[in-house]
Amino acid sequence: MRTDPDIAMSKVPAITLGFWIIKVLATTLGETGGDAVSMSMDLGYLVGTAIFLLVFIAAVAAQIAANRFHPYLYWATIIASTTVGTTLADFADRSLGIGYLGGSIILLALLVATLVAWHRSLGTISVGSVHTPRAEAYYWLTIMFSQTLGTALGDWTADSAGLGYTGAALIFSGMLGIVVLGYYATSISRTALFWAAFVLTRPLGAVVGDYLDKPVAQGGLEFSRYTATSILLAAIVALVFALPQRAADRSH
Repeated sequence: MRTDPDIAMSKVPAITLGFWIIKVLATTLGETGGDAVSMSMDLGYLVGTAIFLLVFIAAVAAQIAANRFHPYLYWATIIASTTVGTTLADFADRSLGIGYLGGSIILLALLVATLVAWHRSLGTISVGSVHTPRAEAYYWLTIMFSQTLGTALGDWTADSAGLGYTGAALIFSGMLGIVVLGYYATSISRTALFWAAFVLTRPLGAVVGDYLDKPVAQGGLEFSRYTATSILLAAIVALVFALPQRAADRSH
């Protein structure tokens, strides 16, 4: 039986503290997991991007085909988006020679263009509106660009700007703190604040992931990428199981 779009359920989770904790872990896993395939397995950025892009497309297709919100499917799709974002950004920045700053500027333009197109097409970019195939397509395209942008921005801040992994992590944590303050102390659009936080959690995860697996000589802890990825994945699975997971309220 065909579902009436007016009563269709949201296909994405409600925005809670648990959501943000899992999101940061997922973006950190995207960095270690992406680097594990492209670097540790020595497959290169282009092959790594092709592998993760196929996984991401399959996950998005499954997400769109689903008739309701499925927590594990949703977070699997998020992880796929952040791993392809890692390898794609590295391919553009390093293999194509665009550089971290150039890559960040291009990806920011693509992200803004997607959000504008989404808003013009459907009249809103709120999470609660993600319950139709068209909205979901815009949602996941926006997420992929934001994850890719976050990788480039995190690398630029930590490496090119010379702040290091811990310095960059403090910068992005502080920016997230400003977004939180805006949420509780101002009347700024909750939708705008959500996307600002969503974008900022990616570079935070990127620099934390680099801090975990980069050599000590480069300011990292030199953990095995496979070990770090496995631990992060186990933590995400445990949190998705333990924390309440419900669909977003379509009224917001």
